[in-house]
Amino acid sequence: MLSSRRSRFLGRASEYASVQDFCNIFHKDMNVLYWLALTLTGDEREAEQCFIASFEECITGNSVFKEWAGSWSRRVVIKNAIRLVAPRRDATRNTAPPDVLEQPGSQLEAWQVALANLSPFDRFVFVMAVLEGYADLDCVTLLACSPTDLIQARFRAIQQVQRAIDLSPALQEDYGSNLQQTAVLNDAHAA
Repeated sequence: MLSSRRSRFLGRASEYASVQDFCNIFHKDMNVLYWLALTLTGDEREAEQCFIASFEECITGNSVFKEWAGSWSRRVVIKNAIRLVAPRRDATRNTAPPDVLEQPGSQLEAWQVALANLSPFDRFVFVMAVLEGYADLDCVTLLACSPTDLIQARFRAIQQVQRAIDLSPALQEDYGSNLQQTAVLNDAHAA
Protein backbone atom coordinates (compact mmCIF):
# COMPACT_ATOMS: atom_id res chain seq x y z
CA MET A 1 0.00 0.00 0.00
CA LEU A 2 2.75 2.41 0.91
CA SER A 3 4.63 1.72 -2.30
CA SER A 4 1.54 2.39 -4.48
CA ARG A 5 0.95 5.73 -2.73
CA ARG A 6 4.58 6.61 -3.17
CA SER A 7 4.50 5.72 -6.88
CA ARG A 8 1.36 7.80 -7.41
CA PHE A 9 2.99 10.72 -5.61
CA LEU A 10 6.19 10.39 -7.63
CA GLY A 11 4.14 10.07 -10.81
CA ARG A 12 2.31 13.30 -10.05
CA ALA A 13 5.49 15.05 -8.97
CA SER A 14 7.08 14.35 -12.34
CA GLU A 15 4.14 16.12 -14.01
CA TYR A 16 5.29 19.44 -12.54
CA ALA A 17 7.75 21.68 -14.33
CA SER A 18 11.26 21.43 -12.95
CA VAL A 19 13.93 24.07 -12.67
CA GLN A 20 15.47 22.58 -15.80
CA ASP A 21 12.14 22.92 -17.66
CA PHE A 22 12.04 26.64 -16.85
CA CYS A 23 15.72 27.03 -17.78
CA ASN A 24 14.92 25.46 -21.14
CA ILE A 25 11.88 27.72 -21.66
CA PHE A 26 13.77 30.90 -20.79
CA HIS A 27 16.65 29.84 -23.04
CA LYS A 28 14.50 28.69 -25.98
CA ASP A 29 12.00 31.58 -25.75
CA MET A 30 14.44 34.23 -24.56
CA ASN A 31 13.76 36.60 -27.46
CA VAL A 32 9.98 36.34 -27.09
CA LEU A 33 10.01 36.73 -23.29
CA TYR A 34 12.45 39.64 -23.44
CA TRP A 35 10.41 41.29 -26.22
CA LEU A 36 7.32 40.94 -24.01
CA ALA A 37 9.16 42.54 -21.07
CA LEU A 38 10.58 45.33 -23.25
CA THR A 39 7.25 46.04 -24.92
CA LEU A 40 5.44 46.28 -21.60
CA THR A 41 8.06 48.28 -19.69
CA GLY A 42 9.18 50.45 -22.59
CA ASP A 43 12.68 50.59 -21.10
CA GLU A 44 15.66 48.28 -21.67
CA ARG A 45 16.90 48.40 -18.07
CA GLU A 46 13.45 47.67 -16.67
CA ALA A 47 12.94 44.94 -19.26
CA GLU A 48 16.14 43.25 -18.10
CA GLN A 49 15.03 43.52 -14.47
CA CYS A 50 11.63 42.12 -15.39
CA PHE A 51 13.14 39.23 -17.36
CA ILE A 52 15.58 38.26 -14.60
CA ALA A 53 12.98 38.59 -11.82
CA SER A 54 10.57 36.47 -13.87
CA PHE A 55 13.15 33.74 -14.42
CA GLU A 56 14.00 33.69 -10.70
CA GLU A 57 10.32 33.58 -9.75
CA CYS A 58 9.65 30.71 -12.14
CA ILE A 59 12.48 28.55 -10.82
CA THR A 60 11.77 29.27 -7.14
CA GLY A 61 8.03 29.94 -7.16
CA ASN A 62 4.87 27.87 -7.28
CA SER A 63 4.75 24.43 -8.79
CA VAL A 64 3.22 24.42 -12.24
CA PHE A 65 2.28 21.54 -14.51
CA LYS A 66 4.81 21.00 -17.30
CA GLU A 67 2.18 21.69 -19.95
CA TRP A 68 1.54 25.13 -18.45
CA ALA A 69 5.16 26.15 -17.91
CA GLY A 70 5.42 28.17 -21.14
CA SER A 71 2.24 30.18 -20.58
CA TRP A 72 3.11 30.50 -16.88
CA SER A 73 6.48 32.04 -17.83
CA ARG A 74 4.74 34.64 -20.00
CA ARG A 75 2.25 35.40 -17.21
CA VAL A 76 5.07 35.90 -14.70
CA VAL A 77 6.78 38.32 -17.12
CA ILE A 78 3.51 40.27 -17.41
CA LYS A 79 2.99 40.33 -13.64
CA ASN A 80 6.55 41.54 -13.03
CA ALA A 81 6.18 44.22 -15.70
CA ILE A 82 2.98 45.38 -13.98
CA ARG A 83 4.87 45.61 -10.68
CA LEU A 84 7.71 47.60 -12.28
CA VAL A 85 5.64 50.01 -14.36
CA ALA A 86 2.44 50.20 -12.26
CA PRO A 87 0.34 51.28 -15.28
CA ARG A 88 -2.55 53.48 -14.19
CA ARG A 89 -5.65 53.97 -16.27
CA ASP A 90 -5.72 57.72 -15.58
CA ALA A 91 -2.07 58.33 -16.57
CA THR A 92 -1.50 59.66 -20.05
CA ARG A 93 1.65 59.88 -22.04
CA ASN A 94 2.71 62.80 -24.16
CA THR A 95 3.86 61.33 -27.41
CA ALA A 96 4.14 62.72 -30.87
CA PRO A 97 1.31 61.69 -33.13
CA PRO A 98 2.29 58.79 -35.38
CA ASP A 99 2.22 60.90 -38.55
CA VAL A 100 5.16 63.08 -37.41
CA LEU A 101 7.36 60.17 -36.37
CA GLU A 102 10.00 58.82 -38.69
CA GLN A 103 8.44 56.08 -40.78
CA PRO A 104 9.79 52.70 -39.76
CA GLY A 105 11.15 50.47 -42.49
CA SER A 106 10.41 47.00 -41.16
CA GLN A 107 7.34 45.41 -39.62
CA LEU A 108 9.14 44.99 -36.29
CA GLU A 109 10.09 48.68 -36.23
CA ALA A 110 6.53 49.65 -37.14
CA TRP A 111 5.11 47.55 -34.30
CA GLN A 112 7.64 48.99 -31.86
CA VAL A 113 6.70 52.54 -32.85
CA ALA A 114 2.97 51.79 -32.65
CA LEU A 115 3.21 50.18 -29.22
CA ALA A 116 5.68 52.72 -27.83
CA ASN A 117 3.22 55.52 -28.55
CA LEU A 118 0.49 54.01 -26.40
CA SER A 119 0.09 55.14 -22.80
CA PRO A 120 1.47 52.49 -20.42
CA PHE A 121 -2.01 51.36 -19.37
CA ASP A 122 -3.29 51.14 -22.95
CA ARG A 123 -0.11 49.30 -23.98
CA PHE A 124 -0.57 46.72 -21.21
CA VAL A 125 -4.21 46.24 -22.16
CA PHE A 126 -3.35 45.87 -25.86
CA VAL A 127 -0.54 43.39 -25.25
CA MET A 128 -2.48 41.35 -22.70
CA ALA A 129 -5.94 41.35 -24.30
CA VAL A 130 -5.13 41.49 -28.01
CA LEU A 131 -1.65 40.04 -28.50
CA GLU A 132 -1.60 37.53 -25.62
CA GLY A 133 -5.33 36.75 -25.75
CA TYR A 134 -6.00 37.11 -22.03
CA ALA A 135 -9.65 37.04 -21.00
CA ASP A 136 -11.14 40.33 -19.83
CA LEU A 137 -11.48 39.01 -16.27
CA ASP A 138 -7.76 38.14 -16.15
CA CYS A 139 -6.82 41.60 -17.47
CA VAL A 140 -9.12 43.35 -15.00
CA THR A 141 -7.70 41.32 -12.13
CA LEU A 142 -4.03 41.75 -13.03
CA LEU A 143 -4.35 45.46 -13.85
CA ALA A 144 -6.70 46.22 -10.92
CA CYS A 145 -9.10 48.16 -13.12
CA SER A 146 -12.79 48.06 -13.95
CA PRO A 147 -14.19 46.23 -16.97
CA THR A 148 -15.20 49.60 -18.41
CA ASP A 149 -11.63 50.92 -18.06
CA LEU A 150 -10.36 47.81 -19.82
CA ILE A 151 -12.81 48.09 -22.73
CA GLN A 152 -12.09 51.79 -23.20
CA ALA A 153 -8.32 51.24 -23.10
CA ARG A 154 -8.52 48.35 -25.57
CA PHE A 155 -10.61 50.49 -27.92
CA ARG A 156 -8.17 53.45 -27.68
CA ALA A 157 -5.17 51.16 -28.18
CA ILE A 158 -6.69 49.43 -31.20
CA GLN A 159 -7.57 52.79 -32.75
CA GLN A 160 -4.08 54.18 -32.21
CA VAL A 161 -2.36 51.03 -33.47
CA GLN A 162 -4.70 51.04 -36.47
CA ARG A 163 -3.65 54.64 -37.23
CA ALA A 164 -0.01 53.56 -37.05
CA ILE A 165 -0.75 50.67 -39.40
CA ASP A 166 -2.52 53.02 -41.80
CA LEU A 167 0.60 55.21 -41.86
CA SER A 168 3.04 52.32 -42.22
CA PRO A 169 3.28 50.47 -45.51
CA ALA A 170 5.33 47.79 -43.68
CA LEU A 171 2.29 46.84 -41.61
CA GLN A 172 -0.62 47.69 -43.89
CA GLU A 173 -0.58 44.56 -45.99
CA ASP A 174 -0.18 41.99 -43.24
CA TYR A 175 -1.97 43.43 -40.22
CA GLY A 176 -4.42 46.12 -41.27
CA SER A 177 -7.41 43.91 -41.97
CA ASN A 178 -6.66 41.58 -39.03
CA LEU A 179 -6.64 44.47 -36.56
CA GLN A 180 -9.86 45.84 -38.01
CA GLN A 181 -11.47 42.43 -37.52
CA THR A 182 -10.17 42.35 -33.93
CA ALA A 183 -11.64 45.80 -33.29
CA VAL A 184 -15.03 44.73 -34.63
CA LEU A 185 -14.98 41.57 -32.50
CA ASN A 186 -13.92 43.51 -29.39
CA ASP A 187 -16.70 46.05 -29.96
CA ALA A 188 -19.24 43.25 -30.35
CA HIS A 189 -17.90 41.57 -27.21
CA ALA A 190 -18.19 44.82 -25.24
CA ALA A 191 -21.81 45.35 -26.25
